[in-house]
Amino acid sequence: MIITVTMNPAVDKTAQTATLVPGGLNRLTNIITDAGGKGINVSKMIKALGGDCIATGFWGGSTGRDIESILQDLQIKTDFVKISQTTRTNLKILSDDFGITEFNEPGGVITQCEMDNLAEKLISYAAPGVTFVFAGSLPRGVPVDVYRQLIIAVKQKGATAFLDADGEAFSTAVSAKPDYVKPNKFELLQYFGLDNDIPLTELANLCLQLVETGIGMVALSMGADGALFVTPHERLYAPGLKVNALSTVGAGDSMVGAIVYAAFCGMDLKNTAMLAMAASAGAVTTPGTKPPCKKTMDALIKEVKLQKI
Repeated sequence: MIITVTMNPAVDKTAQTATLVPGGLNRLTNIITDAGGKGINVSKMIKALGGDCIATGFWGGSTGRDIESILQDLQIKTDFVKISQTTRTNLKILSDDFGITEFNEPGGVITQCEMDNLAEKLISYAAPGVTFVFAGSLPRGVPVDVYRQLIIAVKQKGATAFLDADGEAFSTAVSAKPDYVKPNKFELLQYFGLDNDIPLTELANLCLQLVETGIGMVALSMGADGALFVTPHERLYAPGLKVNALSTVGAGDSMVGAIVYAAFCGMDLKNTAMLAMAASAGAVTTPGTKPPCKKTMDALIKEVKLQKI
């Protein structure tokens, strides 16, 4: 069983405009509405690959009901905790002059009772053979070390934990030794207190330092520069694939979904990396936060090149 946890989901609206005019009138076209949030995007990728999962987290109000309806239409199982406040809506504008510009709401405030209800739900699912994906930003009212607390709790019951977060939520959770983490380059350098660009081999060494703390695998996403995949015994680099980009939103989440699916299926690191790269590049070619289709994945996976570092 795979459980994705999205504590700060959103209804994502993606739209286009030829030129973004700050302080002026912008007429939007090609408006697409998706259920969003990192964990939810991971669920969509897992489903597109033919896997099953349960999407959980918090939802509230009419936008929360919209998210549940969208996921049910996609035949993704849900088990969210209903909250008193309304789930946020995010707006993402794609323009020719600025690329993607995002306007993200903060989300509602979570009460202690609501947080306790979610924690109880997650721990009830925890068991050997169950994989949890803790992904995304934290809503107001949730302690910054919540991922660390939950990872410790589910691992004590034999479950596997995947972490995709940033900032303090990431740095505190690393000490819980999740089985998989997927920082991007900025997040990795931030964690180690570095702000300068460093060579690929040094990035691989930083990933290895994380692995040596007890983390099973680090996948480092680097946008157009590709990704690194590091385990205690192997380090692979995959250059970025050249695709016709429509939206980069959700590309990292699709990578996570592919890695989780590959791990659940018992794939080795080589095949995991190839699937992850195809999923990430394929997501860039789709509008909104939709995962790539199987035909796109099959074509892209043939283009993935891997190098040992």
